[in-house]
Amino acid sequence: MSDVNTETQSANSFNAEAFAMNIAKAMETSGQALAAYLKPREGGEPKDKPPSEIGEVIKTFTKVAEYWMTDRERAEDLQTRMGKAYLDLWGQAARRMAGEQAKPAIEPSPRDKRFKDPEWKSNQFFDFVLQLYLLTAQWAQELVKNADVDPHTRKKAEFYVQQITNAIAPSNFILTNPEVLRETLASNGDNLVRGMKMLTEDIEAGRGSLRIRQSDPTNLVVGVNMATTPGKVIFQNELMQLIQYTPTTETVLRTPLLIVPPWINKFYILDLKPEKSYIKWCVDQGITVFVISWVNPDKELGKKTFDDYMKEGPLTAMDVIEKVTGEMKVHTAGYCVGGTLLASTLAWLAEKRRQRVTSATFFAAQVDFTHAGDLLVFVDEDQISALERDMHAAGVLEGSRMAMAFNMLRSNDLIWSYVVSNYLKGNPPSAFDLLHWNSDATRMPAANHSYYLRNCYLENRLSTGSMVLDNTLLDLSKVKVPVYNLATKEDHIAPADSVLYGSQFFGGPVKYVLSGSGHIAGVVNPPAGGKYQYWTNDKIKDVTLADWLRNATEHKGSWWPDWRQWLESLDAEQVPARPVGSEEMPPIEDAPGSYVKVRA
Repeated sequence: MSDVNTETQSANSFNAEAFAMNIAKAMETSGQALAAYLKPREGGEPKDKPPSEIGEVIKTFTKVAEYWMTDRERAEDLQTRMGKAYLDLWGQAARRMAGEQAKPAIEPSPRDKRFKDPEWKSNQFFDFVLQLYLLTAQWAQELVKNADVDPHTRKKAEFYVQQITNAIAPSNFILTNPEVLRETLASNGDNLVRGMKMLTEDIEAGRGSLRIRQSDPTNLVVGVNMATTPGKVIFQNELMQLIQYTPTTETVLRTPLLIVPPWINKFYILDLKPEKSYIKWCVDQGITVFVISWVNPDKELGKKTFDDYMKEGPLTAMDVIEKVTGEMKVHTAGYCVGGTLLASTLAWLAEKRRQRVTSATFFAAQVDFTHAGDLLVFVDEDQISALERDMHAAGVLEGSRMAMAFNMLRSNDLIWSYVVSNYLKGNPPSAFDLLHWNSDATRMPAANHSYYLRNCYLENRLSTGSMVLDNTLLDLSKVKVPVYNLATKEDHIAPADSVLYGSQFFGGPVKYVLSGSGHIAGVVNPPAGGKYQYWTNDKIKDVTLADWLRNATEHKGSWWPDWRQWLESLDAEQVPARPVGSEEMPPIEDAPGSYVKVRA
C-alpha cells in the first residue's frame, strides 16, 4: 500500500513542462562540462593520447582470449555455458511475467550496497537487468579465472575485469537505476541539472580531467578545522618541514618520537579533527612529538632520489631533534611508504653502526612485497618503463594518478558511488575529513618514485638484502631495535599477510599487531571512539595470517593504548616537558606549516 501511495504522490508532483525545461538545462550544462574538458586541450596543452593502461588492458585480455579461442572445443563450451545461463534467466523472467513464483537465476551479494533498493527485486524489469548483469559479470570473471595464463597476467586480467564490470553496472546509469529514475521524476529532472553542474565544476577543478569530489570542503581547512594540534615548524629544507608539538603534560617520556608519514599523501591524516588526532593523543600521553611534513614537489625537485628523502628526511630530523632535546636516540614511527623509508633508514644506520633509534613502529607498512596485493597489477617492466617516460617528461608523477590507482582498489565505494550520488542524483557529498584528505593528493619526484617502484615492488630488494641506498647495501637482519608492526585486517594497499611476512626479516624483537578495519580507519582509531578491535599473537615466523589469527587474542577497541604501554616498557624515564624549539632552532611558523597547504 505504501508503494502505491508513493507512486501516486510522484505522479501528482510530476510537471511535464518543468521536466522538459530541466532536461534542456541538464543538456546545456553537460555541454559546459564538455567545454571544460576540451578547454586545456584547445589552449595548446598536451593533447590526449591513449593512456598506457589501455594498452595493458588490451594486451592482457588478448592473452586470455588466445587461450579460449585457440581450442575450438573450449570456445564452444564457453559459449554453451553462457547461452544456458541466459536461457535460464529468460525462463525465470517468463515465469514471473506469468505470475508464477520463480527463484532468481543469480542474486547479488548481501554486502553489495549498489542493489539495496527494494525495487531491484520487486520490479520485473530491474530484476531482469540486474540478473543479466550479474550473470555476465560472473561469466567474465570465470573466463579469466579458468584461463591457463601466467599468474601475473591472471592477476591483471582479474583486476581489469572487476573494473570493467563495476563500470558497466546498471546502477551507474539513469534508465537502469530505480532510485535515480524515482528521483528524476520526483524532482522533475532537477537532480540532473544539479548533477551536471557538479560534473562541470569537478572537470574545471581537475583542469580538464574529472576530479570526483568525495567530500564537501566546507569547514574542512587545513590549519583551521584539521591539523590544529598546537606546535611549530622548527626546521625546513627542500624536502620537508619538521614540526615539534607543544606539550600538554608537565612531564614527558625522555625519548622523543619522530613520525615519518608517506610522501604519497599528507601527514595530517594523523592530525585530523582533534577527537581523531593520533598526534594530539600522543602529546596528551606525555610524548614529545616531532613529525615530518613532506613538500609537495614540483618539476624542480624531480631529480630528488630515495637517498635524498632518507638524508634530508629522517636522518636530518634526528640531527635536529638532538639539537633541540639533547637526545641522541628517538622512538620512530613510519606510515605506509614512510614506513618503508624508515625501515631502509634503520638498515642504513645499522650498517653504519650508528645508534640513533630506540624503537620503530610501522603503521600498515611493507618491507617485503611478495604479497603486496592488487597494487602489483600495476607493476611489471613494461608498465614501469611507460610510467618512467611520462615522469621524465613532467619531472613528477601527478598525485591524481596515484590517487586514482588507490581509488580503483575499491572502485564501487570510492568512484562509482560518488558518480551516482553526485552526478545522477545531484546530491553533493557531506563534509568528511578523511575523504577530504584522501583527495588532497601530492606529486612525487620522478627519480624517487622510479627507485621505489623498481627496488620494492618490482625487484623486492629490501627484504632480500640486495637494495643499495647511498652506496650502502641494506640488511634488515642487522636492525636490532624493537619493532611494533601494525597491520590492518582489510588493507588493500599493505595487506595484512604481507606485513606479517615482512616481520620475520628484522633482526630484533617484533610485536605484530593486527587492527580491525582498513589502511586508514584501522590506524586512525582513537580509543574514545570505542570502535573495531585488534589482535595479538607472539608467534610470527613460519605462520600464515589465517593460522596467526586463529591463535591470536582479540582485544576490543583501539590499539593506541597497547602501543603506548609498549613504548614505555622500552624506556619509562620521565623528564620535564620540553619547550618547542631552542635558541639554535627557533620556531619558523605555526604548525601545520606551509608545505602541507600546497595543493596539487
